[in-house]
Amino acid sequence: MSAPDPSPGTDGAQPASATFLYIFPKVALPMFLALSDQSILATALPAIAGSLGGVEQISLVVIGYLIAATVAAPVYGRLGDAFGRRNMMLGALGIFMAASVLCSFASSLTMLVIGRVLQGLGGGGLMALAQALIGETVVPRDRARYQGYLATVGVSSNALGPVLGGLLTEHFGWRSIFIFTLPLGLLAIWQISRLPRHGAKGGVFKFDYLGLLLFACFVISVLVLLEHVQRFEASGIPLMLALLVVAVISFVLLVSVEHRVTAPLLPVDLFRNPTIWRANAVAGCHGAILVALLTFVPIYLRVVHEASASQTGLLLVPMTVGIGLGSLITGRIISRTGRTAILPSWGLVFVVAGLTIIALYAPQFRPIELSASLGLMALFLGTVMSVVQVTVQLAAGQAMLGAGAASVQYSRSMGAALGTAIVAAVLFTTLSYTDPEAGRLFGQVLQYGAGALESLPAARSEIIQAEFAQSFRAAFLAIAGIAALAAIFVWTLPLRRI
Repeated sequence: MSAPDPSPGTDGAQPASATFLYIFPKVALPMFLALSDQSILATALPAIAGSLGGVEQISLVVIGYLIAATVAAPVYGRLGDAFGRRNMMLGALGIFMAASVLCSFASSLTMLVIGRVLQGLGGGGLMALAQALIGETVVPRDRARYQGYLATVGVSSNALGPVLGGLLTEHFGWRSIFIFTLPLGLLAIWQISRLPRHGAKGGVFKFDYLGLLLFACFVISVLVLLEHVQRFEASGIPLMLALLVVAVISFVLLVSVEHRVTAPLLPVDLFRNPTIWRANAVAGCHGAILVALLTFVPIYLRVVHEASASQTGLLLVPMTVGIGLGSLITGRIISRTGRTAILPSWGLVFVVAGLTIIALYAPQFRPIELSASLGLMALFLGTVMSVVQVTVQLAAGQAMLGAGAASVQYSRSMGAALGTAIVAAVLFTTLSYTDPEAGRLFGQVLQYGAGALESLPAARSEIIQAEFAQSFRAAFLAIAGIAALAAIFVWTLPLRRI
């Protein structure tokens, strides 16, 4: 039997004290699935690359999901506004689970990437719809407190994700990480189905199909372009130029179309608000930092320190938990003081400093020292998303709540996809140009460990190991540069308290 609806609060929302048990358990599990997806997968990436090959393209397993999630997030925002967020959440969970089954049976990297794309089509709605469900239920001042509650979900998923991913991969194989999501998905469907049917606007539904097509063309062309830049060849210059032209034309046409249609996929008018576009830019940079670290730190630990899957999972815990704890603390501070932007403004300064130190001294760090350094850095990185969500929801207003929540999700996903592709290009381009032989041996070391270098003279083996570490240093510096860009945006954010 479903809990009765509490009395409505301001703007049709509910006070947090009246609705915690009513809404929180129902949105927590879908968010757990969305938040744990990357952390569980992270520890399995070296094993996937070793099993299916194609280490230079392993980032596509992450990027493929993010492309689909990026395209799907605004779609769910519009469909949720029109048909009800409960119904769309159920659909998103069904797609996510079906794609998980496909991923578990993947026999090639291409098949796995296709499965991850389909999974992203479902996963793209989980975070955006959960945030919108809270936004339509809770008054603005208490939403910061809910961001803190949701941070506990983040702490749990981030703490359990790497450990579960490592244990499942080491003892049952990497395919088991996709099977693991199925019982959780069924439980989430049961919980969401208990919510009442409300929130649909009704009337004639108009969907921006042309906007969706142009947005997909822009995202895909940019990411494919970055993939070709990563493995640059002179013969590929015409194709790269063509992709650049497609990306620019798609973007220009997208902006033009979205200004004219009555029901835009991407509410570009929202981005005229300096608070909203800056907050979304910060969300994009945050996604890039986090996903790039989750993608390449496990590979670094495997290649440079020969860490096993379970060891990697444990070493990632301080970083993933640190982000959740930082978000939890930030939500509490906002709820009590109303101050928002000052927290990530200083937090990102420490993130830039931390990543720069890691980049410069990572080769001298032992794995446990690197893990602790990433954990401390992540604590400050956790100050970002609570502020972004609250800021965009407040600036967008109740009428554009779904579109505002979706804009944060696709900005974060777009930033994560672009950032991960850029860092991958920096890593593998640096390695290939420094020593082509090291670039060829990288995949073998990832699969077989340092034993892949045993046939080489000892001096040559040491040089290649040093070149591996140097390439990761360049990758960490690239991530630090993204964090510096985020700091610039958040320091210029106009809305600094609620």
